[in-house]
Amino acid sequence: MPGLALLRRCYHPLGMEILEQQATPVSITERAAEKVRELMAEEQAGDAGVLRVAIQGGGCSGFEYALGFDRGVQEGDLEIAMHGVTVVIDSFSVPYLRGAQIDFLSGLQESGFKIENPNAVSACGCGSSFQMADEQAPAPDADYSAGCGSGCSH
Repeated sequence: MPGLALLRRCYHPLGMEILEQQATPVSITERAAEKVRELMAEEQAGDAGVLRVAIQGGGCSGFEYALGFDRGVQEGDLEIAMHGVTVVIDSFSVPYLRGAQIDFLSGLQESGFKIENPNAVSACGCGSSFQMADEQAPAPDADYSAGCGSGCSH
């Protein structure tokens, strides 16, 4: 699914003109993409082909974000290319991250990658873990055979 984008139809209230916009499920800012490219360049050749973003159980709020490099896209991944960076998300993590934005902050009080997630109803103080509303979480009997969402198989 290279360059996957969702097509959204918007209706103008006066003229009923249909406008089509492309919306990606997850976005990355130019500043974050620049930092990712810089970090990828420091990795051994072939080890950092894509930025993998996932969620996994844990953290003080229930879920935590996982960011890391991977060699490439795996079967079932959502693939998004923005600002010269390919971001991949496993199918388990996509519902939790829909609409999220990955940014990179470099300031006195906050430095590092930050994920602004509209699905999170609360987050821990450091921002690395979050909680979702019960109605947003996948069903408890959902098939999680693809793993925990971090790219592993348990």
